[in-house]
Amino acid sequence: MISSKLPKMFYGGDYNPEQWDHETHLEDLRMFKLAGIDMATINVFSWALIQPDEVTYNFEYLDQLIDRLYENGVYICLATSTAAHPAWMAKNYPDVLRVDADGRKRKFGGRHNSCPNSPTYRKYSEIIADKLAERYKDHPAVLVWHISNEYGGDCYCENCEKAFRVYLKKRYQTIEQVNKAWNTNFWGHTFYDWDEIVLPSNLSEHWGHNSSSFQGISLDYSRFNSDSMLECYLLEYHAIKKHIPDSVVTTNLMGFFKQLDYFKWAKYMDIVSWDSYPGLATPISYTAMAHDLMRGLKDGLPFMLMEQTPSQQNWQPYNSLKRPGVMRLWSYQSVAHGADTVMFFQLRRSVGACEKYHGAVIEHAGHENTRVFREVAELGKELQNLGDTTLDARVQSRVAIVFDWDNWWAIEKSSGPTVALKYVEQIHKYYSAFFHRNIQVDIVSVDSDISSYDLLLAPVLYMVKPGFAAKLEQFVAAGGTFLTTFFSGIVNEHDLVTTGGYPGELRNLLGIWVEEIDALLPEQKNSIVLKETLGALEGVYECGMLCDLLHSEGAEVIAEYGEDFYQGMPALTRNTFGQGQAWYVASDPDNIFLEGLLAELAAEKNIKPLLETPQGVEVSARTKDGLTYLFVMNHNASPQSYDLGNSSVRELLTGTDYTGQISIEARGVHIFERTS
Repeated sequence: MISSKLPKMFYGGDYNPEQWDHETHLEDLRMFKLAGIDMATINVFSWALIQPDEVTYNFEYLDQLIDRLYENGVYICLATSTAAHPAWMAKNYPDVLRVDADGRKRKFGGRHNSCPNSPTYRKYSEIIADKLAERYKDHPAVLVWHISNEYGGDCYCENCEKAFRVYLKKRYQTIEQVNKAWNTNFWGHTFYDWDEIVLPSNLSEHWGHNSSSFQGISLDYSRFNSDSMLECYLLEYHAIKKHIPDSVVTTNLMGFFKQLDYFKWAKYMDIVSWDSYPGLATPISYTAMAHDLMRGLKDGLPFMLMEQTPSQQNWQPYNSLKRPGVMRLWSYQSVAHGADTVMFFQLRRSVGACEKYHGAVIEHAGHENTRVFREVAELGKELQNLGDTTLDARVQSRVAIVFDWDNWWAIEKSSGPTVALKYVEQIHKYYSAFFHRNIQVDIVSVDSDISSYDLLLAPVLYMVKPGFAAKLEQFVAAGGTFLTTFFSGIVNEHDLVTTGGYPGELRNLLGIWVEEIDALLPEQKNSIVLKETLGALEGVYECGMLCDLLHSEGAEVIAEYGEDFYQGMPALTRNTFGQGQAWYVASDPDNIFLEGLLAELAAEKNIKPLLETPQGVEVSARTKDGLTYLFVMNHNASPQSYDLGNSSVRELLTGTDYTGQISIEARGVHIFERTS
């Protein structure tokens, strides 16, 4: 719970008044009041201003800024400023500069430009976090601490190479264990000394964007790289906690961001926060899934929406405006899925550099008479009226999907069987089938407690980590329904194949043996032929990309392949295991088949949609203190109607009671309060 520190749903965003003069800052404060803005994230990129050299620290400007914001009703999310090191540091201490995968050492510039294993960077970033925490530990304005900003990138310098060897010693203890884990007898890679190990880069094991000769080495580098940045975060985290033990400390994550294992990071975040930047063509189900991932990182706790654009982005090839109503709609979508703040990047548009065309609450026009500002102010009034109504409310799901960063890295570093297999796309495909039926889904890790769910999915569970197969067996034996797919149960945590037949450790649970895996060209298709009606499914459906050629070892064959030399082999199986069922989808089916299958599995568990709505009308719910807050969101550009049933319920944004068939405006939002 975070309400002890965040007593309401705060509204605001990133604020960079150091880019402006004093008079503009005073005008900003006036406009913040008009918009209902009551939280500002400051000091994100101010390291060079605060620390002009190795020994000098200037906090007077920051003192005045925090006091002035607080006096005007704005609380502070205080960043540590360590997202970009000062130019003097790069000049005096070149070890802070990253080396790219081609061996080129960077010069000063950009951001995310610090080597995570640089002794200099670690020293000075910890010092400045310590000084900030000591200075502002008792300031009533500072409610959240924001470390660095959007961690990411990688480095291949000598310091990282040395640190990689230390990491491996801790992980494997002996060089013999490293050789075993990496299967180094392949291609004569056997190591006899730790100093023989080099980083996997374009100078060694890698070629192209995502190809590796030794996936085990590359997989361990991905883990190491994520952990290296986490160590930097923790230096600042502990520096803050030393002065403020009960502080709320976070850093802004980025949804399905491949380089960092966010489940691991979330253990050290007092509240998860993230930056949501869907494009005009991003499926609304994908954005919802990303919100659900952020909620799932801390076992369902609410999160902060740290950044979104009020309208326009600046880094996409075509940076479309958010159409009228979309900013409000997407803001409520984040709240519906667990956000306890609504915040923007940025509060005032920059006049120079690469973000001068990124949307802002206060546009270059500099006044409140803009469409964007009016929409922001209208939403601000609504959130003020809601107050703490939904704060700390939880999303209750009976369906969960397993997501694992190690699995993601391993699948997409694989040298086969197809370049078309994208892990997140498969996760989204299964997620969206529930999303379009208004069935809520949790995104969980292999370490999460799964016992409370009725239906658990793990699409493309290529890597089975120690103990997870037994955990799945226990879940199904107790009555749960489990589903996994093609290319599952292939390797262990080192990316070494589990021999004896796929799906390896899952073979007993699934009751099948996979003999071969066929990779189809993009234009090739096969078919799934149902042996009998399954719910609303009957007949023949299309499938492609990968086709597992499998044999039943006790599983019931529900559908078979319709074509090619493996015509008649199982394409969909169901295995009774204890009190539950384990399903296997042997190929990549079309959406009609998948939606029908998952609807049938949900119906068997009596998992019903929150509401029946037209296409494009999303429904989600949060619950607390015996009350449910039902969010109905129309993503269509035209009005829609849906049926609430016979009971009368109060709509919170208008204070109106509704029952039966009602209409929702284009890109409109309804929030109903009802007894759980």
